[in-house]
Amino acid sequence: MTTQITKPRPATLVPNDRREQFLPTLFGHRLLIVAENTVYTMMERLSPADYHGGFWNFYERGGQPLFLAPTSKHSFRIESHITQFRGEISADAAGIVATLFALLYLSEKYEAELLVQRYYRLRVYSLHHPEVSEIVQVLD
Repeated sequence: MTTQITKPRPATLVPNDRREQFLPTLFGHRLLIVAENTVYTMMERLSPADYHGGFWNFYERGGQPLFLAPTSKHSFRIESHITQFRGEISADAAGIVATLFALLYLSEKYEAELLVQRYYRLRVYSLHHPEVSEIVQVLD
């Protein structure tokens, strides 16, 4: 008997014609505005020296929303009071971390089961990311 190990599908960029649906699907309509702003605030706190706003890409897997990632730089220095981690990670990984922090914070604040589900789906996805070691260090 042969066991075949399949690599998880990577996240893909949400096409422009579906960007409008991404945030409401990820966060729900009720918390849409506060959640989007929370992700940006988390990024400002994680990388105060490198992040100063800008456009973000949206990523999904299997048609389900996963995370947002800033496009202003290729990598970001993480050095803030949120975490003891100090180092540089890709914009992709920084977006995953900022989205995870926002989902966790908001799920506790608003007792939103949808956000808990989104948090765990993204957390599982992050365990297969090339920068999993750095992501875990930032989160812990």
